[in-house]
Amino acid sequence: MSTDPFSLFSLKGKTALVTGASTGIGYAVAQTFAYAGADIALGYYSSPTAIQIAADLAKAAGVTVEAFKCPVDDPDAVASTFSSALEKFGKIDIVVSNAGITWTGGELIAPPDHKEWKQIMDVNIDGNYYVAKEAGKVFKAQGYGSLIFTSSISALIVNVPQRQAAYNVSKAAVTHLARCLAVEWASFARVNCVSPGYTLTEITKFADHDMKEEWRQRIPMGREALPVELVGAYLYLASNASTYTTGSDIVVDGGYTVI
Repeated sequence: MSTDPFSLFSLKGKTALVTGASTGIGYAVAQTFAYAGADIALGYYSSPTAIQIAADLAKAAGVTVEAFKCPVDDPDAVASTFSSALEKFGKIDIVVSNAGITWTGGELIAPPDHKEWKQIMDVNIDGNYYVAKEAGKVFKAQGYGSLIFTSSISALIVNVPQRQAAYNVSKAAVTHLARCLAVEWASFARVNCVSPGYTLTEITKFADHDMKEEWRQRIPMGREALPVELVGAYLYLASNASTYTTGSDIVVDGGYTVI
């Protein structure tokens, strides 16, 4: 292995599959990986511009980027995405299981039915399981791979003032899934997760001005993150700089969880 610290972070010659990659954190990760040299399988849910986004990124970064419609709550669609990505690229070195949704139903007893709870679990828990299952098949056959989950500080704390027990529970499951798989797959793959704090993406648009001000008062750095401020953690976990890192949870939250 090279001792050049910069070459350790290069993804040249690698292929990464990123779910939820047409916007927000997922896109920032896909963009960073592409500029680091990786070809990208860009998974998206319903974005009408995903194919153009992939084409623009490919042109800008000088790598191959292919968009795949991948609703992660559909196991058949996830399996099809992996199969198509393997057919296109021949291998998958890195998988970022990033797709997720937030909870807007308020207190757990408030929603009139169970639909929103089920949707959260279908996407945030089952979706990560489906992605992990397909990634594990590929990595075991190859004998190597890096799986990175996007979890959240909500796995570690109880968010206020919003009431979002369902989301927090789902993310706690993701973090523990990463730890379990890190042990179970240690002979052929590394598994880690990144836990962002409050970040300026579509997923936080449910919050009004007063709620966001309360968040900022609780964040030592006094603001939300930009998606680009998270990508260093993902690049580290995807690259040869982290070949002895597995079962880790990298928290990027402006200091929120240390006070």
